[in-house]
Amino acid sequence: MNDWLSALLLGVIEGLTEFLPISSTGHLLIAQEWLGRRSDLFNVAIQAGAIVAVCLVYRARLMQLATGWQVPEHRRYTLQIAGAFMITAVLGLTAKLMGVELPETVTPIALALIIGGLVIFAVEAWAKRQPSHETVTWTVMIAVGVAQIIAGIFPGTSRSAMAIFAGMLAGLTHRPKAAEFAFLVGIPTMFAATGFELMKVLLDAEATAAEHWGQLLLAFVVSAVVGFAAVRWLLGFISKHSFVPFGWYRIALGLLLLAYFGFGDGPAES
Repeated sequence: MNDWLSALLLGVIEGLTEFLPISSTGHLLIAQEWLGRRSDLFNVAIQAGAIVAVCLVYRARLMQLATGWQVPEHRRYTLQIAGAFMITAVLGLTAKLMGVELPETVTPIALALIIGGLVIFAVEAWAKRQPSHETVTWTVMIAVGVAQIIAGIFPGTSRSAMAIFAGMLAGLTHRPKAAEFAFLVGIPTMFAATGFELMKVLLDAEATAAEHWGQLLLAFVVSAVVGFAAVRWLLGFISKHSFVPFGWYRIALGLLLLAYFGFGDGPAES
């Protein structure tokens, strides 16, 4: 397949799956079997493209937080976003230096998808019995920060899913509010990850020359556009429905991966 078309399709897949609680890793695994493997920078950069979509969806909220520091509620929320990011950054760097991470192969990703689907059922069953809470507490902040690390260690769990459901279990039972906090924390998290990968590439002349920058830019833009539509749709959906359909989808995808690739250690891309 044409490399440019491949980049475009990967951008579409990333934009569609990054913020739905279904794991972009699992979908990119399937896609890159036919579309070809890409560099670490490419894979992280298209995730950052999806993060741009969140910035656009929540642009009014971000502006409110940026200009409302004198308002205690806004100041606290901003500090909670920063706190969750710092927890992720510190623990994430520690885990990386210690080499604490499962290999990005088919079996652990498929199992994470299936287990994650079951977790969605359990969290939704629990949340249904709880009153709706819209306040982000410091406990929620810690839970979301730690959840992002777990998602990084266990490929296939889905960063957005882990963050959302950790927030819900910590008391933020209002789904749109849980999604908002998880997505906003994802902004500095993914931009930091992209900056780290970009720095590594720029310091490596061979890697810089080998990177297909035009295709990367195309996939980045496509991911941002598609991600914007996906986030808007998701927020509308969860305002009236639960996450249960995504649980069934995750289980089906996990079983499909195991059926197609088997229980071996086939390649996967994050």
